[in-house]
Amino acid sequence: MRDLNEKGTQTMDGLVESHRLDTHQKALRINLDNTKYGTFAEIGAGQEVARWFFRVGAAAGTIAKSISAYDMTVSDAIYGHTGRYVSRARLERMLSYEYQLMVERLSEKRGGDTRFFAFSNTVVAKSYSRKDNFHGWMGIRFQHQPGAEPSQIVLHVTLLDKENLPQQEVIGILGVNLIYGALYENEDPVSVMKNLLHDLTNDRVEVDLIKFTGPAFKGVDNRLMSLELVHHGLSPAAMFTSDGEVALPAEEFHKRPVLVTRGSFRPITNVTVDMMGCALAQFVQEPRNEVQDILVVTEMTLNNLVEGDAINTQDFLDRVDILATLGRPVLITSFGEFYRLANYLQRYTSQMVGLVMGVPTLRQIFEEKYYANLAGGILESFGRLFKNDLKLYVYPMQDAATGAVITVGNLRVAPQLQHLYNYLSENQHIQAIRDYKPDNLRIFSRNVYKRMHEGDPTWLDDVPPGVGLLICQRRLMGYDPAVFTEDKPKPKKTRKR
Repeated sequence: MRDLNEKGTQTMDGLVESHRLDTHQKALRINLDNTKYGTFAEIGAGQEVARWFFRVGAAAGTIAKSISAYDMTVSDAIYGHTGRYVSRARLERMLSYEYQLMVERLSEKRGGDTRFFAFSNTVVAKSYSRKDNFHGWMGIRFQHQPGAEPSQIVLHVTLLDKENLPQQEVIGILGVNLIYGALYENEDPVSVMKNLLHDLTNDRVEVDLIKFTGPAFKGVDNRLMSLELVHHGLSPAAMFTSDGEVALPAEEFHKRPVLVTRGSFRPITNVTVDMMGCALAQFVQEPRNEVQDILVVTEMTLNNLVEGDAINTQDFLDRVDILATLGRPVLITSFGEFYRLANYLQRYTSQMVGLVMGVPTLRQIFEEKYYANLAGGILESFGRLFKNDLKLYVYPMQDAATGAVITVGNLRVAPQLQHLYNYLSENQHIQAIRDYKPDNLRIFSRNVYKRMHEGDPTWLDDVPPGVGLLICQRRLMGYDPAVFTEDKPKPKKTRKR
């Protein structure tokens, strides 16, 4: 097969890196490759992906069938009834049905040298009746080699353009990028993901969920892929459950009160558990939260994960495995400032939001240097943070030098901000965590981590039993049992000359 170079002419130089090809060239390359053959099924926003393959020419070499089942009755007749038409469940049915139908009909005729695929999307774009919340599901089920069992990539997108035609353009380009990546770059899932926004920008679309499955992606950890979404700017946040299943933040937060604990969790300590438990006990007693399904989330920012320009992926996975002992979903974000985290959560829920933190973090929030980028400075940030009845739940700390316990009630901030602080605390926007365990105030995660690596067994006293057992059994976070004093080899004696 002949490839296209970056100018669009044909060469015999082998594979072309996708970032050198524009959308037109990618679609044409696929059309000219007679070893790839597939079906397109699209609902909503037009047949924008299939259109690219028709418009560049030679589509007969790629497209076995193109279908757009807009009518709900027709769609149900083909794919079965569903409660929601723009959903992962509907997308999965579309992919399964179209792929299986294609293999059944064509495998005998050309299955020996053809890699079959089925591409589907279901999208809600701007229309006469829809004025906001533009989003959709997109996926491809494909063979990474002829006759192979299918692999699959599924993603969710949020459309940020405000008009229909630009939204359609985004869907078309994104779909071509996905198909091209699946067919030509499946050996490097991170490259597939990074190139999804080629010829697009992240102010037009967010990819807030991606999942790789099947034999082409053996060994791929979708928790890492969630992290990479945020790291490479495809989305400001990504989420997965305690059992490692990727989750869609918009669905998890929808119409639910949310309580978020931010931390490095390196490792989880008894303070972490006490802080979350006490904050939840207070959060459930808020009148607005009566008989509500509260979502409790642990959150990590990229600031806690990036070392230089890279991410220590093993360290990240170790922390995630430890967080799984809490049984709570994990949110990865690019939000350094709390007001940005709060605004993100309030995109998806009108219910109460609570943020859990310690006194040191609260003190940082009142440092004006962090808001130099805002025209309104710290006042603007607080206006964004505390809207919609958001509350901060703050765990006390013990001063290492004096032993004094610092709480919401006696914390002192910069003199010019003390009146503002008093106003927020007196009006219960900032609440002290009550009924905490005083013995926990001596525990600091950095100190626990240090003792863990120095061979001091007392670190086990400061973490939940399940966490300590997991770290020891699986040697997480660089833990090495040989470091313990009783296991250290005795130094060899040297002879005097």
